[in-house]
Amino acid sequence: MPEKKMRIAITHNEVTESSLPDERDVLVQVEAVSGALLRLGHQPLPIPCNLDLSDLKLTIRQMRPDCIFNLVESIDGHGQLIFLVPSLFDAMGLDYTGSTSASIHLTSHKVMAKERMRAAGLPTPLWIGPYPPELCSRYGASNPWPNGPWIIKSVWEHASIGLTGDGLIIAEKPEDLMERMRLRAPELAGACFAEEYIDGREFNLSILTGPDGPQVLPVAEIMFEGYQENKAHIVCYKAKWDEKSFEYSHTARRFDFPSEDTPLLRELEKLAIRCWRIFGLKGYARVDFRVDKEGRPFILEVNANPCLSPDAGFAAAVLRSGMSFDHSVECILKNVTSKMETKTRVNSDSQPFSIPDATFRYEPCMKDIDEIRRIVVATGFFHPYEVDVAIELVEERLAKGYASEYYFVFMEKDDSIIGYSCYGPIPCTASSFDLYWIAVDPAYQRRGAGKMILKETERLIRKEGGTRIYVDTSQSENYNTTRAFYQQCGYRFESVLEDFYGPGDGKVVCCKVLSS
Repeated sequence: MPEKKMRIAITHNEVTESSLPDERDVLVQVEAVSGALLRLGHQPLPIPCNLDLSDLKLTIRQMRPDCIFNLVESIDGHGQLIFLVPSLFDAMGLDYTGSTSASIHLTSHKVMAKERMRAAGLPTPLWIGPYPPELCSRYGASNPWPNGPWIIKSVWEHASIGLTGDGLIIAEKPEDLMERMRLRAPELAGACFAEEYIDGREFNLSILTGPDGPQVLPVAEIMFEGYQENKAHIVCYKAKWDEKSFEYSHTARRFDFPSEDTPLLRELEKLAIRCWRIFGLKGYARVDFRVDKEGRPFILEVNANPCLSPDAGFAAAVLRSGMSFDHSVECILKNVTSKMETKTRVNSDSQPFSIPDATFRYEPCMKDIDEIRRIVVATGFFHPYEVDVAIELVEERLAKGYASEYYFVFMEKDDSIIGYSCYGPIPCTASSFDLYWIAVDPAYQRRGAGKMILKETERLIRKEGGTRIYVDTSQSENYNTTRAFYQQCGYRFESVLEDFYGPGDGKVVCCKVLSS
């Protein structure tokens, strides 16, 4: 972990008086993670999230946390909206724990996840659906038709919502099953699918990121104690949330296995790691399995942000591994901070520079559009149409990537841009580059920021084989300091195009030859 103690926002779904037990559980997670962060020396800042994303965006900007610990499991009671908050963070260019919004969206839609598993050759139970029909496969079942038994599940909702112990269905043909789904859909958040019931054992495999990649924590098996043969051996909603129910008190978790289970456990671990890689998971996750009477494993679900409550399966696996809960939180957090540390720290040894903790970043993101507009306008040097050009270069890079041939250097402090440059190779030349833009926030001018940004830009151009850098500026008196800046940095005036920008306002072309 970095020595710096951080302010960490903990985002979670807003809990109201009408929230169900599974939704209220997020407050237990917030308390557990907050306690761990405090003991690690950080400052936790819980933020409840609802459908007002603009308010969340404003709150985050005002709070300015170092990073975000994302515990959002649903929005306004809808699991289908679980990816909205991390998507907002992606658009804002913010760092957050756990998997990306894309991975969360894919794994949350259970049918799309099963499609991905099948395409990757991973074993998953047969299915039919979803209902209502979507673009993804309606029929994941084999031919001839297996008449069941089947379990009808919600497409989006987790926490075993809608699952009951007596919910097994026999269907002679797909149309019969689709009709049953049509009737169940309203109570399953409007969308459901049918999955073949695998009669056998159930396992949970928790995965935690580590310095050498993802590590599978001790395997847990759910024991269905005292269950009658005609009762489905599944972890239904009551088993998770109704403390007074038979199901809750008779679904114990065990970590001890006989030696003959060792090959099966190793196979489950391999499949869990394959899921981690195929779905692009990060930080932590859980993969749930069923194993049939013949010992064949089937992947039920990939959970990209499993529950972190102290009594939940992930925390139990952490403790079983000999690790503390605090250390697991530290590992999850370090997965983010290690990425943050890849930003190049500004080296101020070569010249006076009084902006502590400044860093360089090179990949643009959506939030940079507003930041660049703010900086360029604040300098007072540019016309509105020139500001639009500066924004267009960022937008083209975001749209086309490296193919745009626009490259950037951003100097940041506390996740805010101090200044930036934009450069690129000159077409039809062997090794000449144009410096299109360099601008510094007025609050940081005359503190060496511009020279440091230019120096870093030159270093990157030299690294790409560039030998000459050209930059255009104005001949007017308003640009006296700009021209002096380039001269001080070793740029030579090559030519002046009289009246280029307007009467009495010529274009000065400057050039610097880079040393090898």
